[in-house]
Amino acid sequence: MTQIVVIGEAMVEMAPCEGVGIYKIGFAGDTMNTAWYLKKLLAKADRVDFLTSVGTDIVSNQMVSFLDSSGIGTSRILRHPKLSIGLYMIQLDNGERSFNYWRGESAARTLANSTSNLSCGLKGADIVYFSGITLAILPESDRRRLIEALRNFRTLGGKVVFDPNLRPQLWESTGIMISAVTEAAAVSNIVLPSYEDEAAWFGDANPADTAERYQRGGAETVIVKNGSGPISAWNTGELSHYEAISVSQVVDTTAAGDSFNAGFLASHMTAAPLELSINAGARLASQVIQSRGALV
Repeated sequence: MTQIVVIGEAMVEMAPCEGVGIYKIGFAGDTMNTAWYLKKLLAKADRVDFLTSVGTDIVSNQMVSFLDSSGIGTSRILRHPKLSIGLYMIQLDNGERSFNYWRGESAARTLANSTSNLSCGLKGADIVYFSGITLAILPESDRRRLIEALRNFRTLGGKVVFDPNLRPQLWESTGIMISAVTEAAAVSNIVLPSYEDEAAWFGDANPADTAERYQRGGAETVIVKNGSGPISAWNTGELSHYEAISVSQVVDTTAAGDSFNAGFLASHMTAAPLELSINAGARLASQVIQSRGALV
C-alpha cells in the first residue's frame, strides 16, 4: 500500500453547461482534481488523503462528504470555526478557459499555520503532492513553514511531487512567485511544470530549458507539459521528448494539467517505464479536455 497526501485548496466550482447562463455546481481545485483522478486510477489498497483546511459550515461539510464519497481520505483536513471554502466560475472561449475567483475568506489559507498540524498531516505518507497554487494562497511565513516541512520529509526518504502551476494574480509580486516556486522545486523529487507558464515568467526559450533549469535546482525527474506540443522529460541525466496525444475537438481545458499529473503519477508509482507513464498522463488529459468541468 502506498499513502499519498495531496496538499491544497478545494473550492466550489461553477462550470458552464449547455445553455446561456446555466452552470453546474461541484467541487474542484487544482490539487484536489489530481487527488480525485489519482484515487480512480490507483490500486484499491493505495490511499489518497487530502490535506487542507475548511470551515464548519454546510458547504464545507458538503465538500468533505464529496471527498469521502470519492474515496479520498479526509482525516487530515483541518476545520476553521470562522472561515469557509472559496468559489470559482469557469468561462469558456472555444474550449479555452478563464476563471473568476472568490477566495478571500478561504480557510485553506490557514492549512500551514502550525508546524504541529503539518507534522500530523504528513505523518505516514510515502508521497506528498502540492502545487504553486498551494503556496500562493498562504501567507509568507506559512509558505516557508510548508516548504521546510517538505524539505524534511524528502530528507527522511519521502517523495515530494510539485506542479509549479504559476498563477501570478495570486501572488504579492512576480518576483516573490519566482523565488518561492524555485525554492519549492528544490525540495521536490519530481517537478511537473507547463512550458507556456514557464516561458512567460522564467523566460525559458524552449521546454528543454525548463526541464534543465528544474533539474539543476535539485529535482530528479522533470516532466514539461506543452499543450498539444511534445512533452519533454529530464530523468536520470537524460533529456527525452514524447509526442502528445492529438484531440479532434477540445471542449474545456480545465484540469488538463491536473489530470495529466494524476495519470503520470499513477503509472510512475508502479515503476513503469517513463514513456508509458507520460503516455498514461497524456491519454487521461486528452479524455478530460473533451468534456466540461474539472472532474469528468
